[in-house]
Amino acid sequence: MAPVLTSPLVSTQWLADHLGADELVVLDASVHTAGTGLETTWQTARESYEQRGHVPGARYADLVEAFSTPDADVPFTRPGAERFESAAGDLGVTNTSTVVVYDDSVGEWSARLWWIFRSFGFDSVAVLDGGFTKWRDEGRPVRVGALRSAPKPASHVGDATATTTFLAGEERPLWADHERVLRAVSGEQPASLVFAAPESALGAEHPPIVPGSTPIPVDTLVDPATNAYLRRPALEQAFASVLDADEIVTYCGVGSAACVDALALTVLGHEKVRVYDGSLLDWWRREPEALAS
Repeated sequence: MAPVLTSPLVSTQWLADHLGADELVVLDASVHTAGTGLETTWQTARESYEQRGHVPGARYADLVEAFSTPDADVPFTRPGAERFESAAGDLGVTNTSTVVVYDDSVGEWSARLWWIFRSFGFDSVAVLDGGFTKWRDEGRPVRVGALRSAPKPASHVGDATATTTFLAGEERPLWADHERVLRAVSGEQPASLVFAAPESALGAEHPPIVPGSTPIPVDTLVDPATNAYLRRPALEQAFASVLDADEIVTYCGVGSAACVDALALTVLGHEKVRVYDGSLLDWWRREPEALAS
């Protein structure tokens, strides 16, 4: 039986207690970046996963390619249902799995993959609070090297064995697009716009962010000593200016850090949060005056 989740976050102790459990799938979703603003580049962290280590049994989830739409106009555009099903199934995820995701940063990539799973109706998924940094710093076991390919889940019917297909649910309205953000800016369809990227990620000179935004950067939501999310009272204080909004749209550079804010808001019980997929790269591309400023 798969472990039962009671929160969008699980502790390192919870994961240590459940490692090896039936139907538990642990995914390393790390992505490495270089540069700032419009000069930012992104690379798969598979080499680091193999050479520097990972949680034992964890499989590498490639957000750069497998869990995105590589030929889209903006990096990390979310995948369609078929691509998501294929990527999750290739990692051994079934519809009865419990999935725990982590990364080696402040949690933006694990939160991104968590949001993608949830957007396709898969709720048995959580983020490792503190990620690989906290796991490693606590002296917990680390495995080096590549894992063998994920086993293809199988179901037994009589004497026959058939491959089990992972199926995505109907996509939920957890994403915002350019038009939705424009309506928030104009007041036609109000929403609080939350900018989640640290200012340093944009570089010294950059086009303007979306008008009317409230900056709540991800590095103010985690404890620098542990890399774990702040406790509830501190999170409530961080989001105090927007918590009463009927709808909140989070965004960042491409839609990764935005998912950290979205996860924190979910922990706080806000029921109408959307992530602007493509975020500033999409906004700047569609708003020529922003690039001309």
